[in-house]
Amino acid sequence: MQQPPSFKIKLLPRSEGTGVVKFCPWLVCVLWDEFLQLIWSFHSWGVIWCMFSMITVSVTAFLKISDTGIGHALAKHLDSLGFIVFAGVLDKDGPGAAELRRSCSQRLCVLQLDITNTTQVKEAYLTVSEKVQNAGLWGVVNNAGILGFPADGELLPMSTYRHCMEVNFFGAVEVSKTFLPLLRKSQGRLVNMSSMAGGIPLPRYAAYGASKAALSMFSGVMRQELSKWGIKVMAIHPSGFRTGIEGTAEQWDRQEKELMENLPADTRQAYGEEYLLGLRNYLLHLPSHCAPDLSPVLGSVLHALLARRPQGLYTPGKGAYAPLCIFCCFPLWFYDFFISKVLSAGSVPRQLRTSGDEGKNL
Repeated sequence: MQQPPSFKIKLLPRSEGTGVVKFCPWLVCVLWDEFLQLIWSFHSWGVIWCMFSMITVSVTAFLKISDTGIGHALAKHLDSLGFIVFAGVLDKDGPGAAELRRSCSQRLCVLQLDITNTTQVKEAYLTVSEKVQNAGLWGVVNNAGILGFPADGELLPMSTYRHCMEVNFFGAVEVSKTFLPLLRKSQGRLVNMSSMAGGIPLPRYAAYGASKAALSMFSGVMRQELSKWGIKVMAIHPSGFRTGIEGTAEQWDRQEKELMENLPADTRQAYGEEYLLGLRNYLLHLPSHCAPDLSPVLGSVLHALLARRPQGLYTPGKGAYAPLCIFCCFPLWFYDFFISKVLSAGSVPRQLRTSGDEGKNL
């Protein structure tokens, strides 16, 4: 098989994740983030050889994206760099798809793709296969995902768990399996957008985190199994970025209503109305704690697609390294204590408040 032409691409060192990660006064500053950033800077300086597929003059990539957020920005970014982009969207007639057609070049092709719909996945595969023919597809980026309603795992209805798994895991698995024959032709790349919550346990993300953890494990196994075919598989674990994944007020209303309707009476009594209504406040304030600049994530995806020796795992964003290192290197009780201080809940369930008051009166 003839090798595709090679080009030199100079990558500047990443800027995200710099600085000492400061914890509470009682905890010595952890320098893991700075240390790993230093290692990465040595790795990134200089010239990195990248191979392009032989389709016209650029890389061909298939993206499963949403109408906004990382996928939308990634499609524009790759198009601006000369990629031939197939962008799968939930609604090809929606405003997000219209914006892609308006702002991107003729190379970008918008496809109707609900990844939970097997028929649409197969139709997308046939469309892409017809376009790329024997050259194959260089990259598949699975980016579609939903957050659900962040709440204690006990409170979430089973439908939330199922929906998160259906979109965040099973959908990505089906797309990956369907498009692998095209990646085998080019010995290309499979990039799965997981999450920081898929690598470490975080309160209120039981459903979302479980689905992303499943995707991360799938990525790791596929990385091992597909290496014999020359296909490289990467997982990306971004920290908090402002992508709109939290949804709209209308979606919150529907999810909150479903949560309330499915709560057993004793559970509702234990948590109390104040705690339950406070869950929505978490969603309202979530964007303010997230970074608006998506360039660290876009840079990670680009490196995963183009670098000759990509990393198996990328953790773009400030604060992504330190919790993962603490989770992997320290006892679990220490990690749990750390997370409880960093992500302290604003309110306490009614039964625990009552128990605390009774204890003070004794």
